[in-house]
Amino acid sequence: MTDDDGHPSILFSDRQSGSVDLDRLEALARATLLGEGLGRAELSVSFVEEEEIEELHVRFMDEPGPTDVLSFPMGEEDVDDDDVRVLGDVVICPAVAARNSPSDPDAEIRLLLVHGILHLLGYDHEDDEERAAMWERQQRYSGVRVP
Repeated sequence: MTDDDGHPSILFSDRQSGSVDLDRLEALARATLLGEGLGRAELSVSFVEEEEIEELHVRFMDEPGPTDVLSFPMGEEDVDDDDVRVLGDVVICPAVAARNSPSDPDAEIRLLLVHGILHLLGYDHEDDEERAAMWERQQRYSGVRVP
C-alpha cells in the first residue's frame, strides 16, 4: 500500500527494549526507495531483541548466533508499473548494531536499514564489483561510510 502521492509505505514493528528514532528511519527508508525508483512499494521493518534475530539467523541462514540485520524478500519480481511492489521484510537488532559501532549506534542502524533494503532490491556483496556498487549506494543514502 502506498499513500495518494505514490510514496512507499513503510510498516514498522519495534519489539525490542532500546530506543530507535522511527520517524527518522522511516524518512530514510522512504528516501532510499524513492532514490531507487520505487514510489509504489511496501516494506516491513522490524527492530528485535538478540534472541529473536538469533532464532531467525539459525532457522533461515543456518548460522549460529545473533546477527545485525536480515532481509527476507517477498519475491514479487514481475509486477506492473501500476501495482504496488511488496518488497519484503528487514529485521534489525539494535543491540548488535550498538556492539558493531559503540561510538555511533544510530549511524550503524541507518546503515543496516539501507543495507537490508538494498538486499531486498537485489543488491549483493559477494564479489568486489557488487560490493563496490552496494557500498556506494549505502553511503549515498545512509551517510555512513563502510571501509
